[in-house]
Amino acid sequence: MISSGQNGSSIPCSLMVAIPFNDLRPVQSLLAGELGAAAQRVLTSGWYILGPELEAFEAAFAAYHGVRHAVGVANGTDAVELALRALGIGEGDEVITVAHTAVATVCAIERAGALPVLVDIDEATYTMDPAAAAAAITPRTRALLPVHLYGHPADMAALAALAARHGLALVEDCAQAHGAHCGGRRVGTIGQLGAFSFYPTKNLGAYGDAGAVITDDPALAQRVRSLRNYGQSRRYHHLEPGQNSRMDELQAAFLRVKLAHLDEHNALRRRLAGAYSDGLEGVITPASRQGAEHVFHLYVVRHPRRDALMEALAEREVQTLIHYPIPVHLQPAYRHLSSAAEVLPVTERIAREILSLPLYVGLDERDVDVVVSAVGECVQFLDSVPLPA
Repeated sequence: MISSGQNGSSIPCSLMVAIPFNDLRPVQSLLAGELGAAAQRVLTSGWYILGPELEAFEAAFAAYHGVRHAVGVANGTDAVELALRALGIGEGDEVITVAHTAVATVCAIERAGALPVLVDIDEATYTMDPAAAAAAITPRTRALLPVHLYGHPADMAALAALAARHGLALVEDCAQAHGAHCGGRRVGTIGQLGAFSFYPTKNLGAYGDAGAVITDDPALAQRVRSLRNYGQSRRYHHLEPGQNSRMDELQAAFLRVKLAHLDEHNALRRRLAGAYSDGLEGVITPASRQGAEHVFHLYVVRHPRRDALMEALAEREVQTLIHYPIPVHLQPAYRHLSSAAEVLPVTERIAREILSLPLYVGLDERDVDVVVSAVGECVQFLDSVPLPA
């Protein structure tokens, strides 16, 4: 069978299968009994906000990370914002982060009242380049906010040393790295606070929006608890302006069920990622820094003709996505964060080349073999076709 490629070229297509980029239903099927019992427990309790299910999940999530406190919030964006606000970071302060991330990271900094300062990334791991972060520090810098992207930890040893040297706070965006390790510690436990999203597609995903902040500092934990609930110290006593950012009981109950399976599911992701890396040719596969354990929220490859490769795979009914095609500093909403004299060359080059392949609990190694074969065929063909003039 022959299919049409870019510029009217033809790509030989020996297999046509439907492999979605993601499918959340297999986890639901695997855990249906436990999830159903959790839902029924909440529905019959008569308590749906800031109740015993949330307290139980917070305790379990803190214990999983080996910290004293976890605070459930409404979503991952709020988690980053409230972590910064708990540290007293706001108007006039600068927070260094990356442009190669979901816009939510930068949105949260601005919502806290601070100015995001965007720096370049390491070409191997796509996480914050410590040297670029160091060069961006000014007298107004208050915090470093690295993103553990795709499930791979940022270089926390270098960034923690940098933060300590300059007296900066270190807040970890762990939205894509539940359960990942760095230097023998779970991400989220290295900085003063770790911020998590439980958006349904995450390694630990809710059935709606939810998030959490973890910390070993009781004062910071108490401030996040207050800020998430209108700044209350106790009912109807408000110490400062806060917001409504409360994880509901149903999401907490579901997350406690899924937390018990997180390490097992991460191990499956690593096995599938290993099968990809062993089989793929003609694309750049993910790298891992020594001492870091990747949990493969996403399996991201690179190819100089990414768009053509994506189109060719779609013709084979292999669905792919790009995380992320437009860096934050090039988004219309955030042009004010860049200047004509300063570019992020690695970020901008990576954004033109990256492609996320299917990887989720429910995918199996036969599916991976199909994707590997499809990628190999497409790359072989693209390499034989000259680039357009």
